Amino acid sequence: MKNTETQFPILLRTYAGLEEILADEVRNIGGAEVESYTRTVVCKGDLGFIYKSNLALRTALKILKPIHSFTFNTNDDYYKHCFEVPWHEFFSVDKTITIDSLLFSEKFNNSMFVSQLTKDAIVDRFRKEIGKRPFVDSKDTNIYISVYIKDNQVTLYLDSSGESLHKRGYRAEQVKAPLSEVMAAGILKLSGWSHHFPLYDPMCGSGTFSIEACLMANNIPPGIFRPGFAFEHWADYDKTLFDQILDNLTSKIEQNPLQIFASDRSRVALQIAENNAKEAGVESDIQFNPTIFQKVASPTRKSWLFINPPYGERLQPAEIEELYKTIGATLKHNFSGCEAWLFTSNSEALNHIGLHTSRKIKLYNGPLECRLVRYEMYAGTKKGGAHLL
Repeated sequence: MKNTETQFPILLRTYAGLEEILADEVRNIGGAEVESYTRTVVCKGDLGFIYKSNLALRTALKILKPIHSFTFNTNDDYYKHCFEVPWHEFFSVDKTITIDSLLFSEKFNNSMFVSQLTKDAIVDRFRKEIGKRPFVDSKDTNIYISVYIKDNQVTLYLDSSGESLHKRGYRAEQVKAPLSEVMAAGILKLSGWSHHFPLYDPMCGSGTFSIEACLMANNIPPGIFRPGFAFEHWADYDKTLFDQILDNLTSKIEQNPLQIFASDRSRVALQIAENNAKEAGVESDIQFNPTIFQKVASPTRKSWLFINPPYGERLQPAEIEELYKTIGATLKHNFSGCEAWLFTSNSEALNHIGLHTSRKIKLYNGPLECRLVRYEMYAGTKKGGAHLL
């Protein structure tokens, strides 16, 4: 089935706190009637916009196309409405499917039951139309279907992305509890950093801040490393259009001179970061150094620092206190004239930094409530001797 619609509603998911960043991205690539809600941005676009969004957006996790909405009162009522959807027009019977359900309703209290009921309706409709059924496969999925229920209102979506878009495809290896690529990109955008300024990533882990900064600075689409997207299995997939959009995006890649410094006390972590940078094709833009934060060479001009210290799950309270005190002292003495952004879920530990913040932003890294805080390190004195804002 070829899509003949010009524009239709599109829903994009992101992390809480990044909604306005994503909304700006959506507008910049041509989304119409853009509105933001909690963890969600909605807009209107066409099939090409879905392709472009998956390739180009840095702060989107999922891009969904609504295909049917209805109200229901009973389980049988729900099944009937799902059965009425012409599923065989959206994808072929040889495709594997998976269904996820998000519930805010007293009608249902078990998302697995809803997914199962939806699956039953889908396979029964296929049997009626063509005498065969598709199969569910959570490990090797072609078609991703999302169900959203609020009270007795239901919206069924085709998930165009498949696996979450934070899985860029360049991360060959990772350290434990790595920072999400989407979160790193969001933090970079929230900070206002531009490639005209040096960037320091002194606890780089898997190298996510540094790599995402390179992609952003050189206008490299974050989706070009992925092996594929779910929309490639849709019945209306237009490969010619997709290739045109991909070619257009890659033609705009730049090669700006960058000063990006990634370091970590762990040589293992640093090697992982280097390997990931090679996968992304940006290893020549990053200077890697196996050293502790206190020994990172002081910048010669204003720079941005992005710090994602251990959250505390694997460290004792005394170790956390000492770590954060060290961060504060190092910023004060070694990074005069710079701007530091620290991201952590340990809000109490921030008290040990010993510096005043000029901005605090609440974000969520998965289920963890986090804080992104800014420290502006002034060169010389400011208003009677205070080094900091």
